[in-house]
Amino acid sequence: MMTIRIPNMECGGCAKGVAATLAKAAPGAAPQFDLEKREVRLEAADAAAILAALRADGWEAEALSR
Repeated sequence: MMTIRIPNMECGGCAKGVAATLAKAAPGAAPQFDLEKREVRLEAADAAAILAALRADGWEAEALSR
């Protein structure tokens, strides 16, 4: 399980955008969102690829844990 902090994920609409990016980068990952903390948790094999995909789509993604 990895946790990613995304400071510019501020609302439900943002979470949908992040979810769309994650669906392409990590199909079937089933992300869990915490909008209050601006974090998302998911099972992922390739953390670097996920972070790169999020950043490419404009999300300020930072891995907090793996």
